[in-house]
Amino acid sequence: MRLKKNNDNKDSHRESGFTLLEMLVVLVIIGLVASLVGPQLLGRVDSSRVTAADTQIRMLKGALDTLRLDVGRYPTAEEGLMLLMNAPSDEQTRRKWQGPYLAESVPLDPWGNAYQYKPKNTTSVVLFSFGADGKADGEGINADVGILDTNSQ
Repeated sequence: MRLKKNNDNKDSHRESGFTLLEMLVVLVIIGLVASLVGPQLLGRVDSSRVTAADTQIRMLKGALDTLRLDVGRYPTAEEGLMLLMNAPSDEQTRRKWQGPYLAESVPLDPWGNAYQYKPKNTTSVVLFSFGADGKADGEGINADVGILDTNSQ
């Protein structure tokens, strides 16, 4: 009995991988899917930043309200949001200050800019982000986000 030599080894070796053409087709399909889905995801990133800015502003407003309960006033324009972290230089106010009022430093807005703070009077403040463009006013994701008039809340 003679054993037949197996020549199928070469053929089975060729069939075990993907050809360059098959890989290119897959890459083209992935590229097409990414080009369709990508813009929709990027739009959600922008709206998520607006939501994050709104959430941070509410957190900062809560800390400012707590500071106001302790000290009896909101920070002046000169003291700004840093009064949430650093005791005031005024001795009378320093005795009432129970801070820091934030667990971490004062955050930047989601676009990397400082939040804008201005006391309106003894009972309200203006606290906002300029939005994605970092400039006053704007529309869409460039619109100012935050507490522009606390009397309406």
